Amino acid sequence: MVGEVPAKQDAPPAVMALALPQAELSQEMQAFFAKCEEKLGYVPNVLLAYAHDDAKLAAFATLYNDLMLAPSGLSKLEREMIAVAVSSVNRCYYCLTAHGAAVRQLSGDPVLGEMLVMNYRAAALSPRHRAMLDFAEKLTEVPHLVEEEDRQSLRDAGFTERDIWDIGAVAAFFNMSNRMASAVDMRPNAEYHGSVR
Repeated sequence: MVGEVPAKQDAPPAVMALALPQAELSQEMQAFFAKCEEKLGYVPNVLLAYAHDDAKLAAFATLYNDLMLAPSGLSKLEREMIAVAVSSVNRCYYCLTAHGAAVRQLSGDPVLGEMLVMNYRAAALSPRHRAMLDFAEKLTEVPHLVEEEDRQSLRDAGFTERDIWDIGAVAAFFNMSNRMASAVDMRPNAEYHGSVR
């Protein structure tokens, strides 16, 4: 109808609290974003947050992909479980939402995903997984108290020396990532909330 005011469109949800414009991305990072769109149907907001600086985005993506997707004695599910346990201690909204969804997807168990988000001790975990998450939690809360008996507990649960390195590396990465997400109020993609419910 002539003269009718068009309905107001909602602005897209903010990725974070800082108004940083996206940098001109390298071909490699453009291809990475295209791969995310193809495989997931969206680009994770954590990547969009880092996209204000191509070098920082590339460094973050490279380290994340190495820790979470490269060959390891830890399964992808185990690495996601560590991400959630660490993020639970740090109360990181972004990572609990995103990696809680990943635990639900990889485990096929939506209850496990929720238990890990709230309190991993409520879950019926194997001795291996309990030892792994106990170590990740201690490394997050009181890293100066980690000592040989903590590493020995992991060995006793069946982890190799390389696995112990990987547990530490994943836990350390998410402690850094949680703090950045909190610093800039990173917001998770809406898709994570309904995933594998």
